[in-house]
Amino acid sequence: QVQLVESGGGSVQAGGSLRLSCAASGFTVSSNCMGWFRQVPGKEREGVARLDSDDNTSLAGSVKGRFTISTDNAKNTLYLEMNSLKPEDSGTYFCAASYAGTWYCRYGTRPNYWGQGTQVTVSS
Repeated sequence: QVQLVESGGGSVQAGGSLRLSCAASGFTVSSNCMGWFRQVPGKEREGVARLDSDDNTSLAGSVKGRFTISTDNAKNTLYLEMNSLKPEDSGTYFCAASYAGTWYCRYGTRPNYWGQGTQVTVSS
């Protein structure tokens, strides 16, 4: 059974930083595709960052230069380092995972698995 458990969300002021973690079980992060999505009320979930099994990264334009996606393979954990946070970064962040070669790895949508989400609130 695959489980993705996020942590690290919280409330910060604009300009601050947070690091989100996604601990995976039943799924190997190093050999598959992992990523983060963000959702705000009334809007669709949108991809923020994606990392494939070849360590290729894809970042949404709005977070380039501020967010970094990475993994700790020994801990089987995915991270999202978020710096210079803005109020528009607020939302519920979801960890996503997909087996290598699947739709999500190529197109960034429809991952195989989701985490439960963690809330990020950035105040101005």
